[in-house]
Amino acid sequence: MLEISKDGDSAIVTLGLKSLLAVFKDIIPGYRIRLPTEKEQEMKVSKTVKKMRFYESTLLSTYKSYVQKLIALQKHPVYKRVAVRCLCTLLAAVPHFNFRESLLTAVMTNIISQDDVVRKLCCATVKSLFTDEGKHDGEATLEAVKMIAELVKANNCQLHPDSVEVLLSLSFDEDLGKSEKSDMDKRAKNKKSKKRKVSDEPNQITDNERKKTRKEMMLKTREEVNADFKAASSGQDPQERRRMQTQTLAAVFQIFFRILKHAIQPSSEASPVSGASRSHPLLDPCLNGIGKFSHLIDLDFMADLMHCLRKLAGNGSKLGDSSGKASCQLSVSERLRCCIVAFKVMKNNLDALNIDLQEFFVQFYNLILEYRPGRDDGEVLAEALKIMLCDDRQHDMQRAAAFIKRLATFSLCFGSAESMAALVTVKHLLMKNVKCRNLLENDAGGGSVAGAISKYQPHVMDPNLSGALASVLWELNLLMKHYHPSVSAIASSISTMHTSNNQVYHSHVSPQQAYLELSQENKSFAPSTDTKRATNKKRRGNDYVPFKVGTDLDLMGQTDVNEIRKKLSEHFLLLRDIQENERLRSEFERTKMSLNLYESYKNQKKRKTR
Repeated sequence: MLEISKDGDSAIVTLGLKSLLAVFKDIIPGYRIRLPTEKEQEMKVSKTVKKMRFYESTLLSTYKSYVQKLIALQKHPVYKRVAVRCLCTLLAAVPHFNFRESLLTAVMTNIISQDDVVRKLCCATVKSLFTDEGKHDGEATLEAVKMIAELVKANNCQLHPDSVEVLLSLSFDEDLGKSEKSDMDKRAKNKKSKKRKVSDEPNQITDNERKKTRKEMMLKTREEVNADFKAASSGQDPQERRRMQTQTLAAVFQIFFRILKHAIQPSSEASPVSGASRSHPLLDPCLNGIGKFSHLIDLDFMADLMHCLRKLAGNGSKLGDSSGKASCQLSVSERLRCCIVAFKVMKNNLDALNIDLQEFFVQFYNLILEYRPGRDDGEVLAEALKIMLCDDRQHDMQRAAAFIKRLATFSLCFGSAESMAALVTVKHLLMKNVKCRNLLENDAGGGSVAGAISKYQPHVMDPNLSGALASVLWELNLLMKHYHPSVSAIASSISTMHTSNNQVYHSHVSPQQAYLELSQENKSFAPSTDTKRATNKKRRGNDYVPFKVGTDLDLMGQTDVNEIRKKLSEHFLLLRDIQENERLRSEFERTKMSLNLYESYKNQKKRKTR
């Protein structure tokens, strides 16, 4: 088979590589082969052992040649995809076998490939390693994570997001680092109790007590033997598994913190590689990973993490800095993700942390104005609304009123899906803050509970200083006439909250659900239009023919594009000729005037000479 794969025909080489792959998948044993040493070879063994040794050595040498052949062929463009597919299949099928390091190195070098097919195939293989650790006891996982860390460091965080997104497939024990402490505490307690018993017991022990102690010792030894047997039969030692997971988790957070520090650097210091779409391609998967594994972060690094997130959410600039110079240029979606991750970290470590999140509220309050549909991700905005404003959190009355007013204004400017998510949040805040329902009053001077600030200031950056309680939600009157029936229905329900006798409201829809449902509905939604128009003044005699919405699109599809181009070119040529005629006419008039002046000048000169 190896000789066939050296043929000059690419089709024969491909078939030979695939055939060898199928053969090796079937015959590779479920253990790692260890070749005998020189002393072991000198020892006398049976024929069966000699036969097994010969078979294993032959299999290992052939497998080594096949792996080396694949690694060499992946450098050729013709065989690259076939060789990478064979390498990935071997690594996913037999990660416990020999030469795993060679396979893993070849796969990890292609995880940053520019070829989408090769890169996605390698990423899928690495994810399968992470999810199925029973085949390799976590050793391949640790090696792969360390290789990703080296790639991120060597390429200065300028890689494809897929190379770091594979880390989200990792899974860690929830009691990582806790069981070891409990075992140590139990051992210490047992030692103390034994010492006390020995000091208190008399030297004389009866025969019955000796028999009891012997029985207890026998039972303990049997339990220990059974426990050791179960641990050996099930596979990996729990302490070894804990050690491997601890090292893997440390390497993962090393990658995440390196990406965060790179994102904080000024744009002039960051050196993006050629072909990169933006300067921080790894920031999105990094933030997703921090949010997923936030409950496993060491508390010693929590302050630095929150400082990095606070700086990224502010785009590298401090609050109140009007210079407009930001050290890192991030999109609105990325800055919103930083706020979301900060709240997730706080939620998962609520008992151990005491950090003020006011600055994240200020950044989110200002990011709402910077959001643009189409450019920014609406799902991220809806998730931020849910986590920061709706998830069982008591807000200050001034802050809640400021967000209610800003979200109501926001709903007037953007699409129906974003407006629906914002109005669901407004309803949730009004349900939790009863005094904020004074914004629904129609007083000329604003709500009846204005607070310390008597005038609404919409341009203030801090929501606590905006004085939103002195304003009125006049936006709801316009939103009740929204073209989408869902938006108009929720706007009308919000406007009647202060007049309803029943003060208990229930909200079963989150901003995320509202956004997703309306965004999917908008794909097939067409606003209802009235075909009977009262525009009789625009009719021109009997030539007026009303038509339904959408018929103009059908007419455009039926017309010939070349004919339209021809008519448009003729039209613009005619316009150009008219402009040229006007220019020539004005030039002719100027020349004619200058000639008349010259004639009058000559006549005057003749009269003087006479």
